[in-house]
Amino acid sequence: MTAEQLISDAIIPLRTSDTGEDALSLMNEFYIRHLPIVNNEQLLGLISEDDILDHDVEEAVGSYSLSMVRPYLKYNDHIYEILRLIAQHHLTVIPVVDDGENYIGMVTLESIVHFFARTASFSEPGSIIVLEVSKRDYMLSEIARIVESENAAVLSSFITTNLDSTQIDVTIKVNSQHVQSIIATFGRYDYVIKATFNETEYIDSLKERYDALMSYLNV
Repeated sequence: MTAEQLISDAIIPLRTSDTGEDALSLMNEFYIRHLPIVNNEQLLGLISEDDILDHDVEEAVGSYSLSMVRPYLKYNDHIYEILRLIAQHHLTVIPVVDDGENYIGMVTLESIVHFFARTASFSEPGSIIVLEVSKRDYMLSEIARIVESENAAVLSSFITTNLDSTQIDVTIKVNSQHVQSIIATFGRYDYVIKATFNETEYIDSLKERYDALMSYLNV
């Protein structure tokens, strides 16, 4: 999945002649806290809600004295790069440009959440297992082999690290709701099982968290 495929057509960028009041109205309508400012096709930068409130909202945003940070994505950037930049700059939207750095659209945080919610790793039934593994001993191929030896498959995985520890947490989702044999096999290979979640029990909690996130994004 690339930035071009996640562009939202619903939100238009600001022009330098738009007022701070115009910008706040758009932000309130789409539940975002940032908007790109574009001059014709040229991306000038991003303006935040705080930037606007620090100025006269009746004045044009082009008259504001701003740092005009310019985090942006190339149209073919991978979704991992999108997540990195959004987290780094604490953004609710991020502009997308072509090879000539001309503005072609924006990606919203909400569209990314919706994308992940629709993927098989979230929507397909299964169970979640959290393993504690030494950084030195971590091998995803071995973890996958153990799961596959019990006639299951790994749908997704991610790692949580701690700079002060030699251990990492490996969270995997498998395509089975009956994981007792998988857990037993991990135990035979001396893996530490930190937590397990059967999706029939966990799905309501997960849905509540997703709904809470959607509610937060719509504040």
